[in-house]
Amino acid sequence: MSRPDRFTGKIVFITGAANGIGRAAAIAFATEGARVAILDRTEDALKETEAAVRDTGADVLSIVGDVSSPEQVEAAVKQVVERFGRLDVAFNNAGVENEAAVLHEIELEDWDRILGINLRGTFLCMKHEIAQMVRQGGGVVVNTSSGAGICGVAGGASYAASKHAIIGMTKSAALDYAKQNIRVNAVLPGNIETPMMNRFTGGDIQKAIDLEPVGRLGKPEEIAESVLWMSSDLGGFVTGSAIVVDGGWSL
Repeated sequence: MSRPDRFTGKIVFITGAANGIGRAAAIAFATEGARVAILDRTEDALKETEAAVRDTGADVLSIVGDVSSPEQVEAAVKQVVERFGRLDVAFNNAGVENEAAVLHEIELEDWDRILGINLRGTFLCMKHEIAQMVRQGGGVVVNTSSGAGICGVAGGASYAASKHAIIGMTKSAALDYAKQNIRVNAVLPGNIETPMMNRFTGGDIQKAIDLEPVGRLGKPEEIAESVLWMSSDLGGFVTGSAIVVDGGWSL
C-alpha cells in the first residue's frame, strides 16, 4: 500500500526509466512524495514516463543518456544535484538482454554490449552517485540484478555473468560505505511483464509463464514496491542484500 509521505522531500534518480520496472518505480516514488530524475537512451518512451510522473503532481527531471558512457553518467548525476540539491536514492535499473546463444557462439561484440550496459553501466552510476552521497552524508542505492544473478541460464551466459557480477559489486560496496550512512542493495526480479520479456520470448509470453511456479508473470509494480521498501526507513537495517522477487522461479 502506498504512503503519500514516505519519500516526501527525497530526491530519487532512476535509470532505465523509459518503461517496465523503471517506469513503475518512477511513478511509485513520485506518488509517495519524491522528486524524481529519470534517465534512459530512448527519448520518446522516456517522455511517456515523464508525463506519467507529472500526472502524480511530482517534480520530474528527464535526462536522455547512456549509462555505459562515463561522461554521460557523470553529467547526469551532476544535473540531478544541480536541479535538486542532493541525491537521496539511486535505483540503477538500466539493462539489456542478450540474444540467446550457447557460450562458444557468443560474439565478442554482443558480450561487450551486455557487460558494458548491465555491469559497466551500473558501476559508473554507483561511482558518481555514491560520491555525491559521501559528500552529503548518506543515501541509498538499489541495483537491478536478476534471478539470473543466482542461477545459470541456458543461452544466456553474458546476461547471467553481468547479473551475478552486479550482486558481488553490490555486496562489496555495502561494506565499503556501511559506516558512512549509505546502504547498497540489489533486487532480483524474475519473469516480469515488460517489453524486455516480450523481446526475449519472441512474443511467446507463455514460455515465461510456464517457468513460474506461481503460474503468472510478475508485475513491474511488484518489483517497484520492493525497491521502495529497500529505499525507505523501514528497510534501514538492510544493506548488502540481494532480494529475490521472482515467484519462486530461482528455487
